Amino acid sequence: MATFVITPTSNGQFRFTLKAGNGETILNSETYTAKANCLAGIESVRNNSQTDERYEKKTAADGSPYFVLKAANSQVIGTSETYSSTSNRDAGIASVKKNAPDADVVE
Repeated sequence: MATFVITPTSNGQFRFTLKAGNGETILNSETYTAKANCLAGIESVRNNSQTDERYEKKTAADGSPYFVLKAANSQVIGTSETYSSTSNRDAGIASVKKNAPDADVVE
């Protein structure tokens, strides 16, 4: 089963990573100043992950495809890893859509 893993940063802030059932990272969050804000970010991923228009497909400076997930207010709530192909990137988006709604939260 997929999980949102919350981790504290070295400066006392928080971030989350959405991991697939196989342990692969699907999505990384921005840094949040408080744990409550981090949990709200997870809820935002759950709520926005099912809307295709919330995904922005991008290309990194080295040409690798990746995506960002945005909230309704256009704020980035998660960024993917880079992928070796656009089809792998699209599979990553499908994985977020499949896994985010029911993923457990672990610390």
